Amino acid sequence: MSSYLVFSLAASLGAMGELAGHERRGSLLWPGRSALIGLMGAALGIRRDGDFSMLDALEIDVAVFSSGAALRDFHTIQSVPAAAVKKPNSRPEAIRAAGGRLTTSITLRDYRAGVFYGVAVQGEGLEEIAAALRKPYFMLYLGRKSCPLSAPPAPQIVQADTVDDALGQLRIPEWLAGRVSRVENVMVVGKEGSQRDLVHDVPLDRQRWHFAAREVGIRHVAWPRESSK
Repeated sequence: MSSYLVFSLAASLGAMGELAGHERRGSLLWPGRSALIGLMGAALGIRRDGDFSMLDALEIDVAVFSSGAALRDFHTIQSVPAAAVKKPNSRPEAIRAAGGRLTTSITLRDYRAGVFYGVAVQGEGLEEIAAALRKPYFMLYLGRKSCPLSAPPAPQIVQADTVDDALGQLRIPEWLAGRVSRVENVMVVGKEGSQRDLVHDVPLDRQRWHFAAREVGIRHVAWPRESSK
C-alpha cells in the first residue's frame, strides 16, 4: 500500500483557466495542476515568488464528481493605444505619454457553477500539506479570488493500493452526499488513462503567468469505489 493525501474541493463558482493574457479566458472542466499546486501553496503560506519545489514534485490525480454548469462573465478593460507610446517603463508612464487617450475593450471570463472534485496526492510532505489545508495561511479559492471554497477540503492521509481506492476514502460534504451517491462513473484525470488530452497547466514562470503543456490521462472508474484497505 501507498500513502495518499486526499481532499475535496467544492465551490459555487470555479475558474479553471488555461492560457492567460487573451481576450477570452476559458475554463477547464477540472482544476489543473498549476491551480492545485497554487492552492496547496496558499495553504502553506508560500507566496507567488516563493519556493514551490516540494509541490512541483507531487503526483496529483483529480476525480470530477461535478464539473458544474458553464457561466460567462464580461469585463471591460482600458489600454493605451499601441501607436501612442513605444516601450513604456510603466502603465502610468504610458498613459501620460498617450495624453490620456485610452482604448476600451471587452473581455470574456468563463466559470463553472456548482463544482465538486476529489484530489489524490502522492509524494513527500503530505502530513505538512494536510495540516496546512486544515488551517490555511492564505484564503483558499478555486481559480480566482471571486471563487472561494464552499466547504473545508477535509484533508486526510489514507493508505491504499491504487489512486482510485484512495479517492474512494474521500470525505464528501453532507449536502453533496446525496448527489455523489447517484454518480455511477467518475472521470479521473492524472497520469494513467486510455484517453489522452493536452493541457497547459505546468507553471514555468509564476510571475509572468507562463505555462507549459503536458499530456494527461483520462479514465472513468465505477463509483462508489470500494476501497481495498
